[in-house]
Amino acid sequence: MQHRQPAHLEPCGSWLASDWGVSVNPNARCAAAIAGKPAPTGFPVWRLFVVSMMLLVSACASQAPLPTGNPTLPLPLQLHIERDQAGQRQDWLLVIQREGPGIRWSMMDPLGIPQARQQLIDGHWQADGLLPPNPEARELFAALLFALTPSGELLRNYPSAQQQAGQRSLEARWDIRYAQPLSFEVNLPQGPHYRVSPLGESTP
Repeated sequence: MQHRQPAHLEPCGSWLASDWGVSVNPNARCAAAIAGKPAPTGFPVWRLFVVSMMLLVSACASQAPLPTGNPTLPLPLQLHIERDQAGQRQDWLLVIQREGPGIRWSMMDPLGIPQARQQLIDGHWQADGLLPPNPEARELFAALLFALTPSGELLRNYPSAQQQAGQRSLEARWDIRYAQPLSFEVNLPQGPHYRVSPLGESTP
């Protein structure tokens, strides 16, 4: 009694074997499949490099400007931040204080839940604590630093700044309009809009 072999193609062996050009089956169709495997090229690596560089340049371009020196700030400060965008309002509490060689920025909601913490040390932002990155808060902190810089120190720290009575701006990035030195509005070209005012003595 004869046994028929099932009609199917034999496997070409493991992936590692096919990578080395060696097949565990001498079948000619396997050898052809191995020979037909395209050789790797450097194009995908080059494309990845170009994309990475573009992202890096974009990140550098979007980084909020910082002063060239350390402006004189009346620290510590406790500020009420009112954020408004598309009719949606949020309220935050911001504490700015000196800590060692840097300035600590701590923002929380009215319930005391932290929203963002950063330290500005030697002209660079550093994360403070385990909160996730908050690009909007960092942009806001940089805008507030610009707004709080004394008038006599503005052009030294921000050479491209423009200043007139009750208003200052920087490279179409921030527009500050003052009611009082610590009460002002911060406008960004694409939003949001912020109102800043000092907290009262009775506010915790």
